[in-house]
Amino acid sequence: MNRILRLLRPSHQHTAFSATLLLMTAVLLSRIIGYIREAYIAWAFGAGPATDAYVAGFTIPDWLNYLVAGGTASITFVSIYTRFLAEKREKDAEKTFSVIITVMTAVLGVGIALAEIFTPQISRHLFSGFSDEQLDLCVHLTRILLPAQIFFYVGGVVSAVLLSRRLFFMPAFGPLLYNAAIILGGLLLSRRLGIASLAYGALAGSFLGPFLVNAIGAARIGTGYRISFDIRNPAFREWVRLSIPLMLGVSLVTADDWILRYFASGAVGDITRLNYAKRLFAVPIAVLGQATSQASLPFFAKLFGEKRMQEFAETVNGSVYRIIASSLLATALMMATALPLIDLVYRRGHFSFSDAQHTALYFFWFSLSLAFWSAQGLYSRAFYAAGNTLTPMIASSLITVASIPMYSALYRAFSTVGLAMASDLGIVANTLALAILLHRRKLVRIDELNWGEIGKAGITALIAGLLGYQVGRIVMANNSRSADLKALGLIALTWAAATAAGLWLTRSQLPHDLQRRKATSYPRVAEQQAEDLSGGLEA
Repeated sequence: MNRILRLLRPSHQHTAFSATLLLMTAVLLSRIIGYIREAYIAWAFGAGPATDAYVAGFTIPDWLNYLVAGGTASITFVSIYTRFLAEKREKDAEKTFSVIITVMTAVLGVGIALAEIFTPQISRHLFSGFSDEQLDLCVHLTRILLPAQIFFYVGGVVSAVLLSRRLFFMPAFGPLLYNAAIILGGLLLSRRLGIASLAYGALAGSFLGPFLVNAIGAARIGTGYRISFDIRNPAFREWVRLSIPLMLGVSLVTADDWILRYFASGAVGDITRLNYAKRLFAVPIAVLGQATSQASLPFFAKLFGEKRMQEFAETVNGSVYRIIASSLLATALMMATALPLIDLVYRRGHFSFSDAQHTALYFFWFSLSLAFWSAQGLYSRAFYAAGNTLTPMIASSLITVASIPMYSALYRAFSTVGLAMASDLGIVANTLALAILLHRRKLVRIDELNWGEIGKAGITALIAGLLGYQVGRIVMANNSRSADLKALGLIALTWAAATAAGLWLTRSQLPHDLQRRKATSYPRVAEQQAEDLSGGLEA
């Protein structure tokens, strides 16, 4: 127990294993609070014009943050800062830290001011299907949310400092406060402000969570900051060179939500139902993919920086194999339980059983691509660790542009369900492109991925999913909580039994590989992982 409590200390330096475990736990908790947030919104506001406007209100702020800061805080800066620390150049690291925050906060501030002025024109173009009343509400909410991007950006840079020092606790738990603030804003202010209360909660949460928590963590380790516009700083220029591709490129990982909102804006409630399905789908993505990817980047960067190329490739492939195999099994359960799960999670207040049926259908289709959403994060970070942001940017941008006609065609052919299908196909193409490019550059070979174990997991998932689906059809969720709970329980039991039997019959090594990650050849890392394991963390 003492070792577990030690891992929860903000000052504890984590290994890849303990960092992944911590981030998975934090992300899971954040998603649980995120579910409570979405369930509250569904109960209080349902799926209608106001909630469509609220979801759409995040589009311009998200786009601005992506354009100005697109991933640079937590990706490119980690690599530079980690190198400085390894070379004992802490003063240079702090100078670069100060310049990046100062210059980019100023740039972002100008961008926010312009966006505030032109929000009506941009929103009218993006959401042409909105009524005048919806558009006015969307503009109002967007203007509330825009200043939050400064807190997100500065907090992201500060969190990169903590991640570079292998201090994962503060960055991991900042999102908890963000989600909690949105709920609190709704509970305290909804009667006076309506759905705008959620936007004010999000603004307050961006300050408390992503910014303040990380700033406190950085101050505790003595990280210094002073205002600096020294754009001639060599490290700042290196950061700009690495960051420009991420700023100018458009990855489908981010653009998918924007595209979905654009096409779904013509039908009342569709943006909201898609958003609910995507947010619930984001839970396994975050737990399996996001947490692993975020924890892996500093370690990928260290291996590549020391030119340990074989170990770098093996580490990336090992992480990808475990994520894909686990995701395939999770997909089977998610698809089989789609309707009772969505109905149980969201149906209350203004959110009806009919809304749950539509949302469950979107969730079913989104679930198909879980393995690809999870794996692409690791492949992207393999490129970033190698100091290459241009190649994945070009590939992702081309795929995003090429995917837009596919979204349009599938939307015309299958209505809103077609958008979920297009989302799946787009992320599959994005992931395969990154994997092939890494293979062609001889960084991470596709043929060295553990295809045998992935195949065993895939076959097991298919059988478990079909059996669970058949059980669900027999029980058949209907307009009652008891039926939902009964269906969920029986499907989960069937899936668990079939999964256990399948992995045992195929003699899969996946359970063993998930319990105990292979220690790296760093003596201190191997020693620390052994301590973590002996402390009972494999459970």
